[in-house]
Amino acid sequence: MVDLMVEKKANWMKTARWIYWVVTLLFVVTMISAGLTYLAGASFNIEGITHLGYPVYLLKILGVAKLLGGIAILQGRFRTLKEWAYAGYTFNLLGASASHALYGDPFVKVLVPIIILGFVLVSYRQWKTG
Repeated sequence: MVDLMVEKKANWMKTARWIYWVVTLLFVVTMISAGLTYLAGASFNIEGITHLGYPVYLLKILGVAKLLGGIAILQGRFRTLKEWAYAGYTFNLLGASASHALYGDPFVKVLVPIIILGFVLVSYRQWKTG
């Protein structure tokens, strides 16, 4: 009986680890890609940020933050840095959603950051219970 419970727990830990990495890679790749396009000054990003009333230089700040946040989440040594990266992504995505909502953009533009935030929160939960 005890051996069966130990085996079930070991199997669940493997599954939980897979869930963590799949969810984490999905949103980290998304955020790093966004960071790179922000830093490259892609025209669609410039149009999007000026549409919301923000200055273009904000793309450089957010681009660096998204790249560094992705690195912080993928590394495993500095736990506090990882916590801050999760918090930063949370604030970024909530701010993006609020900006679109307050500007009056279509609901889908409000919803996309919230969906990505869902991945961030699942990843965080899996990491903390890991």
